[in-house]
Amino acid sequence: MKSTGPAYALALVAVASILVGGTPSVSAKGGQVAEAPSLAAVLAAAGQYVTQFRDQLSGIVAEERYRQRASTPSLTTKGFLDSRVRRRELRSDFLLVLPEGTDRFVEYRDVFEVDGQPVRDRQERLTGLFLTPSRSTLAQMQAITMESARYNLGLITRTLNTPTLALVLLYPDYQPRVTFSRTTDTTPSLDLNMDDQGHSTDLWTIEFAENGVETLVSGQRGTFLPAEGRFWIEAASGTVVASELVVKNPDVSALVDVRYALEPDIGVRVPVEMRERYSDRYGSRVEGTASYSNFRRFQVEVEEGLPKKN
Repeated sequence: MKSTGPAYALALVAVASILVGGTPSVSAKGGQVAEAPSLAAVLAAAGQYVTQFRDQLSGIVAEERYRQRASTPSLTTKGFLDSRVRRRELRSDFLLVLPEGTDRFVEYRDVFEVDGQPVRDRQERLTGLFLTPSRSTLAQMQAITMESARYNLGLITRTLNTPTLALVLLYPDYQPRVTFSRTTDTTPSLDLNMDDQGHSTDLWTIEFAENGVETLVSGQRGTFLPAEGRFWIEAASGTVVASELVVKNPDVSALVDVRYALEPDIGVRVPVEMRERYSDRYGSRVEGTASYSNFRRFQVEVEEGLPKKN
């Protein structure tokens, strides 16, 4: 039987910018009272950090192992509601791409294995996405984004299952569209392992909520869906240790948690784990866990792979 209810999309759209502000606190050191970083200072450091992070990660490719579980309600022949469960494991090359003529990076997932079986058209897809000069920048970005979602399980269509997406909200030119506040709620929703991450003890948990007209995520019909969630940030350096992104509308809710760890070979923190959960009002549910390893530099310059339109 076919599942009840239609599919809904969560898609990346153009964003604009950031709001900083905060309440200072004081701490004792060496017998003197010293002012701790303000929220504004922590966010400014985070904005600088994610900008450098984006540049450092450009052209770096990692191997992603991505496990998905989807449960879809359906009616049996006797009229009872049943739930069909499907599982899938994807192996992909994962990288950041800067399309020609833009300043926005797109995360690209090149799936090369599905449930242990190689994807035969891998090279053809790479050629189509990176070496076709007649495609416009917008078409290139849309093709890359949709290609990333090609093998997703379930009826909940989504393109926000990319680990560094939430960091966009910390870019200096994006922060004015976001409201930030420090919170004492420090436990991630999806059981990320926050122990022994090699971060400093001065770790802030910062809540955020988009307040602009245009938003990071849109619905299938182009409706704006304000994001909310939390960042775990080292106060002094602005280093992002983890992120949590929540997006909801009347039909679909999405939750994506990501943690970062230092990758010695490239000298920066990189996403090492992503956990996600999606559900819709018809009872469909999708859960996923992705891990990242084998970070290395892409062999072809990304800028050359997305040439200008003739």
